[in-house]
Order: sequence, then structure tokens, then C-alpha cells
Amino acid sequence: MKRTVVLLGFVFVLSGLLVAAENASDFEKYWHQWRGPYMTGVSPDGDPAIEWSETKNIKWKIDIPGKGHATPIIWEDQIFILTAVETDKEGKAEAKDSEPQHGRGMPTTRTTKIHKFVVLAVNRNDGKILWQKTVKEEMPQEGTHEFGSWASHSPVTDGEHIYAYFGSRGLYCLDMKGNIKWERDFGQLSKRMNFGEGSSPALYKDKIIVTWDHEGPSFIIALDKKTGEDIWRIDRDEATSWATPYVVEVEGKPQVITSATKLIRSYDLNTGELIWECGGMTQNAIPMPFAADGILYVMSGFRGNALLAIRLADAKGNITDSDAIVWKHDKDTPYAPSALLLKNHLYFLRGNNGILSCFDAKTGKPHYSSQRLEGIGNIFASLFGAKDRIYITGQKGTFYVVKQGPEFAILAKNTLDDNFNASPVVIGKQLFLRGYKYLYCIEEE
Repeated sequence: MKRTVVLLGFVFVLSGLLVAAENASDFEKYWHQWRGPYMTGVSPDGDPAIEWSETKNIKWKIDIPGKGHATPIIWEDQIFILTAVETDKEGKAEAKDSEPQHGRGMPTTRTTKIHKFVVLAVNRNDGKILWQKTVKEEMPQEGTHEFGSWASHSPVTDGEHIYAYFGSRGLYCLDMKGNIKWERDFGQLSKRMNFGEGSSPALYKDKIIVTWDHEGPSFIIALDKKTGEDIWRIDRDEATSWATPYVVEVEGKPQVITSATKLIRSYDLNTGELIWECGGMTQNAIPMPFAADGILYVMSGFRGNALLAIRLADAKGNITDSDAIVWKHDKDTPYAPSALLLKNHLYFLRGNNGILSCFDAKTGKPHYSSQRLEGIGNIFASLFGAKDRIYITGQKGTFYVVKQGPEFAILAKNTLDDNFNASPVVIGKQLFLRGYKYLYCIEEE
């Protein structure tokens, strides 16, 4: 459940190019990974519709088989979607590494049905399914939250291959026609209270990075994208977390940053060496960290509130309570949705609720806080920004479009007949919304 902002021009250089330089223009153009071109939730050239409904500004709408909350990705005219399709065949529990811990009285779901784990390619111009590939067929060994799914990890692509990650079902490299080139099985995740899986992989040049934080042995691993073989693997003293790793260049060298319950950590992307670490997050860390103008923003909001703004150039060793922390905040931070930074304004929600705050990103001074988005209900999708607008997705199909800036102003309130946990995706004037049942293409008529 995912899911996360960059300033344009020289700022995105400081915050980390997540792509190979020779293909930079293509990677800026397409939504090739979780949270967009720079894993930040901002569309550099996006200009989607402000208003839509079931009868307004829908270019097309198609049924998506199965269930999955993974945010789609787009390369050229193809949309890639992960889903888990229940079959009528019964399975049996055969945990790979460790038995999942069962939460008592928690809103979780289990199954005895075998599922097909499927990658779909959809034409973004007309919504036609181009191909679909079943990469695995088995019964999930663990439960998942009632708002979760067994296909909540978003895929990534470099334009030559698709890297489809299904957590306990493995990581698969497919070509652009759906043929499997290699696969990896990391074992069975044992997530806290059976809340399910959701952290997505990160792709940087020739490396794929996966975090494996759970109630068993945790680790972070960097793989060669061409072969799937280990480049390095580091054990982590960490409990269940869901935050997707974030790659950022600091003084010309790439670091991979992980947010987790016990510690925020930064590793040298080339070697896996620990560069710095910092305490301060709450339990169940989910929001993805991101950077802009040399400052990293990390937050969480389950059974507490935490937001840290960290100056990356000063981060070495254990930086807890050090001068590397520019400012911090301990109120109204998000549980599941990742935050958004647009034009030096940092936007975030309280918990999973429609209560919005806007802060000055450099100083931590609040512009406004506790602005309620009436009727939006629970929010699991991350915030998205384009032009001078912030888009906020409600789980029950209510959407708000809020004006960017220090003054709170609602531009539109929209509704669709579906539920939504996946985050929005934008290419130019097209807005793609993946619901429980449908995939929508929104485009102003």
C-alpha cells in the first residue's frame, strides 16, 4: 500500500537521479516506478484534469481481474499492473522460512484458495489488455489486512524489462512482451499482526534494491538487474516495516535510505556499507522517505507521530539528536500515505485521515494544519502533485484537489464508484486511478 517530491531543475540533481543518465529524458517522461519519475509523487510535466466523475472526463474504464493495490507503472504506451487472482483450487499452508504471527482480533484476511500472481500490460490509449502473464500459482501462506491485498508491491521498469515483485511470491524479471527472464525467491515474510506486505523495490541504474523487514531475520539486498544475482546483502536488526527504499545522490555518491521502526538507515548503494543511522520513527513505518534541495524528509504515524528533516551532507554515523536534523515535528503525521513536497511546501495527512497540514519544508514553520477534507474517509494512497495542485485519494472513492500554496483552498471534490488504495499515476494530461474493480483513465474532454 502503497505507493512518494522533487523540485525541478538543479534540485532534482541534489535529491538524486534514480535513472541512468543516457535515458534521463525517457525516465522523466514516464511513470516507471512507485511514486513516479523520482519516487517522489510529483509529475514534472503532468497537467491532469481537476474535475471528474463516472460521467465526466473518463476516457476509458476497464475491469481488472483479481485483487491488488499495487500502484501501476507506465512506459511509453503500456501500463503494467500486478494482481492476485483467486482460483477455485484449494491449497495448504507450507510456510517457506517461518510461520506468520497471527494477530488476535485484528481486521485481517486469510485464504485457503490458490491464487495466480499475474502481471498485466494495458494499452494506455484505449484500455485494451495487451498481454497477461502468470508468474506464480500458490496459496498465500500469510494473512493480510482487510484493506490490503496479496499484490500490493508496485513493479518497476527500465524500459527494457519489467521487475515484478510479489514479496513472498518472489521477484520476476520480464521482457516488455511478458516473457520471464529470471526470478528470485527470498522466502516467506512474517509480517506483524498479519497486516500483509507492501514495500516496493527501488531501481537505480544496474541495481534493484529490496528491503525484507519482518518478524523473522530481516535484511536489505541489492541485485544485478540483468541476472538477478546478489551484489550485496546486509542483515538488519529490524522489525516489520513497509517503507519503500529511496535512492539519493549525496556529493555525487548514491545512498539507499530505509525508514523503519527501529532506525532510519543509509547505505552506500555500491557496497552496502552503513553510512548513517537515526532513531525517531514510530511503529509500523510505512511512508516513503524523500529528499529535495539536500534535505531528507522521513515520517511515520502509528501509535505516535514523527517527522524528521535531515541535512544529508551532515549525516554520518549515528545522527540521532544531532545537528544533521534541521527540524522535527511530532504531531498529525501520516500512518500509510506518503507525503508530498511541492515548491518548498511540505504536505502531509494525519494518520489515515483526511486532515491536511502544510509546512515550510526548509524551516518547519506551519502554514496551516488540521484542515479537514469532509467526507473523504480513510486514505491509504499517497499524495500526488502536478502543476499547482495536490491530489488526495480517499479509499471509498472520494477525491480532493487542493491548490498548492500556503493558503488552504479546495479546487474540486470528485467521486467514482469504486474503492481505491493504489496511488494516482499521471502522464501528461492523463490521470490513471487503479481501484478495487476498475482501472480508470481520466482525461479532460
